[in-house]
Amino acid sequence: MQFDLFTILPLAVALFVFWKLRSVLGTRNGNEKPPYEPYVGHDAANDDEDNVVTLPGATRRRGFEDEANPAEEAIAKLAGKDKDLKQGLTAILARDPGFDPEQFLSGARMAYEMIVTGFADGDKRALKGLLSREVYDNFAVAIDDRTTRGEKVQASFVGIEKADIQAAELNRDEAQVTVKFVSQMISATLDSQDEIVEGDLQEVVEIIDVWTFARPVKSRDPNWKLVATDQ
Repeated sequence: MQFDLFTILPLAVALFVFWKLRSVLGTRNGNEKPPYEPYVGHDAANDDEDNVVTLPGATRRRGFEDEANPAEEAIAKLAGKDKDLKQGLTAILARDPGFDPEQFLSGARMAYEMIVTGFADGDKRALKGLLSREVYDNFAVAIDDRTTRGEKVQASFVGIEKADIQAAELNRDEAQVTVKFVSQMISATLDSQDEIVEGDLQEVVEIIDVWTFARPVKSRDPNWKLVATDQ
């Protein structure tokens, strides 16, 4: 039987290519490791539930869901056993997720000092952005009456001893929070001759104020304004 060179040559090339592929890829004998699955846990290959896949980050997200909201923790701490206060603060938080009672108290303390000193100095411009229209009008009248009488106030704000949230409620779309302040101040009213008509420039007096602050929950303005005062 006579072989044709042009018949043998393609066959030899095909055998050589097959041998090279086999040496590179290997053969399957049933003992190979399963393919690597980056999104399956290390024990998933031996798990009976092969169709369950743990997505990346799922465990971390569940951990975040289990964490308590810091604002809710602050509400529970501030309200204590006062169910009405807790209910009011929680209602505000539900409508305004950015509400934080501790941050509110910090801002209320600053506002209290600014309002007290602003009123003593007769600084209506400083008061205007901190008070509701009605409260501002009352403060402005008192300042104008004092000026008409030729009187002035000399005051030194010593500090706030205590500031506690007493009540909170959501009135339609307006959040209202009432704070009781206990502060110390040196204050005296002087006449046009600088004679003291009220107060004492040497005595530190304790002042107790109950103020209510309000803010529309839908407003982009984060500032609260004083809407009611009581002593």
